[in-house]
Amino acid sequence: MPDWIDIAESLMASSALYAVLIAVSLLDSFLPMIPSEPVVILAGVAGATGQTNIVLVIAATTLGAFLGDLVPYSIGRLMGERVLRRLPVGTKRRTAYDWFRRELEARGGFVLVSTRFIPVGRYLATGAAGVVGYPLRKFMLYVAISTSTWSAYTALSGYLGGVFFQENTLLAIGVGVGLAFAVTGAMEFSRHIRRRKNPVKPDGLVAGDR
Repeated sequence: MPDWIDIAESLMASSALYAVLIAVSLLDSFLPMIPSEPVVILAGVAGATGQTNIVLVIAATTLGAFLGDLVPYSIGRLMGERVLRRLPVGTKRRTAYDWFRRELEARGGFVLVSTRFIPVGRYLATGAAGVVGYPLRKFMLYVAISTSTWSAYTALSGYLGGVFFQENTLLAIGVGVGLAFAVTGAMEFSRHIRRRKNPVKPDGLVAGDR
């Protein structure tokens, strides 16, 4: 597996860096262990010193992530019928499938946008959206929103770190990574609190619904 951080560092002053950003954010949309966030934060830090164009960093990362999210969705659409045949009615897996389908129908935008900031969540949500047959047009709209906001906050985390700590690159990167983790953690905590306040019953109803 290539060392994406080393590749990005070696191309930091080259326009080829934007191709690397597209590639790493695309692959990270459906493959685990691809370090897209550190690479994007590193490019953001370089933007503070003028080595990169922060707007192009965000644009390249958004494009890669958007195209990457289409991969698990497309696979899910192609395999949807096969998956359903393996989920007999009454089983726990079928109950989970039905719950996720209802969640997407009720609040698909929230699910697709919020899970983009959760590494494992993004794979599950985009793939499951394909399996349940979530409309492509709506999927693309919400994924465009989720990938652009994710790209902007990740790149700008590095950029802000670079602005305030230009004399210490390692510290700037550390601050950028810390900001990224803080935002992601805050979103996950908020989602956890929300789910505790609105637990889902076995029959799929939210507590309090009738």
